[in-house]
Amino acid sequence: MKYTKVAAAGTALLAATLTLAACGSKSAGDKPAKTDTWSRMVKDVIQTQDDAQIVDVISGQTAVDTMDGLVRYNGSKLEPAVSKNVPKATNGGLTYTYHLRKSNWSNGDKVTAKDFVYSWQRAVDPATKSEYAYLFSGIKNADKIMAGKAKPSTLGVKAVDDYTFEVTLEHAIPYFNTMMVNPVFFPTNKAAVEKYGKKYGSQSKYIVNNGPYTLKGWNGTNNSWSEVKNNKYWNAKDVHIKTIKTQVVKDSTTALNLYNSGKLDDAVLTGATAQKNRTNKDYQGLKQGRTSYLDMNEKKVAAFKNAKIRQAISMSINRTQFVNKVLGDGSITAQNLSPQGIAKNPSTGEDFAKEAAGSAAGKVSTYNTKEAKTLWEAGLKEVGKTGLNVTLLTDDTEQAKQSAEYIQAALEKLPGFKITLQTVPFKTRVARSLSGDTQLVLSSWQGDYPDPITFLDMYTTGNTYNFGFWSNAKYDALIKKSKTTDASDATKRYEDLQQAQQLLTQQAGMVPLYQTVEAHLVNKSIKGLTYSPANMYNFVGASLKK
Repeated sequence: MKYTKVAAAGTALLAATLTLAACGSKSAGDKPAKTDTWSRMVKDVIQTQDDAQIVDVISGQTAVDTMDGLVRYNGSKLEPAVSKNVPKATNGGLTYTYHLRKSNWSNGDKVTAKDFVYSWQRAVDPATKSEYAYLFSGIKNADKIMAGKAKPSTLGVKAVDDYTFEVTLEHAIPYFNTMMVNPVFFPTNKAAVEKYGKKYGSQSKYIVNNGPYTLKGWNGTNNSWSEVKNNKYWNAKDVHIKTIKTQVVKDSTTALNLYNSGKLDDAVLTGATAQKNRTNKDYQGLKQGRTSYLDMNEKKVAAFKNAKIRQAISMSINRTQFVNKVLGDGSITAQNLSPQGIAKNPSTGEDFAKEAAGSAAGKVSTYNTKEAKTLWEAGLKEVGKTGLNVTLLTDDTEQAKQSAEYIQAALEKLPGFKITLQTVPFKTRVARSLSGDTQLVLSSWQGDYPDPITFLDMYTTGNTYNFGFWSNAKYDALIKKSKTTDASDATKRYEDLQQAQQLLTQQAGMVPLYQTVEAHLVNKSIKGLTYSPANMYNFVGASLKK
């Protein structure tokens, strides 16, 4: 999905933090002094505001604005939120105890430990069908509950009293506190769920909030909405921007025009528009913990089970040319699923992704048309084919369409490879990927918390987000070791994950393309706005220059 870097269990994590300060001279994007409203854009609509169902970055940012979990990122620093503490594990790394502050829901109810117990039990319950239920794996009985072998009430969570929330794990999870920024771990108001039933989280009138803002004017499908300061928020004194207006803008030229006319304070640019505005004094490049890649569905296209065919596809793409000529927004090439900046080698300090890319496995995601053709022809021979005809599925945004066209041209240089493009709305692409109704799909993943496992876990056998259905027993074993026997040993755990990443790259279980650097034009009137390792803005503490 969407979210995130702090140090965890000896593994230093790089913080991708942006602080936007008031500076510079007047421009078309400068905010009039009297205003207390911030206008921003997104590229698609909110999918849901049911915390158990959120998987996309747009819904996630809205939840971060309107909800409060146990902790919250302030830039790269993980700070208390509903919890008054960011606890250290006790009981050999198996117990976390959160002491909650007194706070309220927007309907006036008190936020208590029982709201977290209810939320977590609901999310892990198979009946809820939460796509992020797997994040609870490692909490006592979570796996049994998800497998239907235990009741949700047996989950290792407990309301010791109204303001003490205790979590019991089955094994140490060194990055556990950082996971708490994901909305699936937020509290849920039981009364609201029971009142609204299936409508809960589908419109702004069918939710209650406990965060800095309350959501207004969202009817479930519309292209604009507002977030209004929640005066019942426990830290309302630090919420200075009273209204955040959001509108869906898919076209980069439209975004630029809206920014230049003062109708947007934060515009996202792509392609040629981004390239032309790189020297604009309002330009900000946000390096994100997000990679985009190709998934090859082995169930729909049997030939994709052949490693040589997958490797040929990976080596056919000139990633440097792609990010410079097509994206043009400052994004960087990716040779692995894991992005740069999420972990460092605990012994050498080397970046996790760069270390993997520098290994022999990195050659598979390096442009080499001669080797690609050789592998392709050998692979086709092994599967008894003379060519392949597949459909590449992608989103209907301007950037996605341009990306698909570039990939199509690159892959069709392989003899007998025919690519048909199909563009659909984001929601449709995700739904089809989840149901396995794809052949070749342009996917993207944004870390849920600052650790390589949030990326690598996806390609274990049977994972919901393993859209290519790639399976490798050695890979599965390495991921399991990192979570169990080696979980408390930073060096061994790092080695497990590094080996797993190299194996995934070498076998081309997916084809990495690029790591996002999102191009923005940002009104310089804002100060104190931070951008977290979870790739989320935190508007608490932000203000507009008067």
